[in-house]
Amino acid sequence: MKERIGAPAGAASEQDRIFMQRTLALAWRSRERGRHPFAAIVVDGDGRVVAEAMNNSMPPEGDPTQHAERLAAAEAARALTPEALAGCTLYSNAEPCAMCAGAIYWCGIGRVVYAMSEQALLRLTGDHPENPTLSLPCREVFARGQRSIEVVGPMPEMAAEAAQAHEGFWNGNESNG
Repeated sequence: MKERIGAPAGAASEQDRIFMQRTLALAWRSRERGRHPFAAIVVDGDGRVVAEAMNNSMPPEGDPTQHAERLAAAEAARALTPEALAGCTLYSNAEPCAMCAGAIYWCGIGRVVYAMSEQALLRLTGDHPENPTLSLPCREVFARGQRSIEVVGPMPEMAAEAAQAHEGFWNGNESNG
């Protein structure tokens, strides 16, 4: 994997902050559509967005496997070669769940950046039946594989902003569509 200019391995760069802002805006769009407020973007090694997705796991048209990260990873895998995917970064407003981490791994994406941890998300969603959080950090999923995936997150400077799209959504204060 090529090194990112301007940031040591494991640290967020200015480019990461820019793409995370775009991801956070997309999560708000998902919420505005009445969907779960999750979004993901895949950016290639040259800084071009190659895929973006919003969560679509809620009925009636969604299914539980249509998480934003899985959808974006699959779209990128259809568009790029394995070599190009290894140089890509997937941005997500929340830490990828175990299912999405597996999809990122199998698609061959080389780097993941997320704003808010799974534990922080759990504090917002509680025991909501539409988000039964798995306590399995994406780093642990990736550590079991044969290829290395760099992980940057959570991003303390953006975690609070990422949480805002979830506030009031999971506790019934607003219509969830």
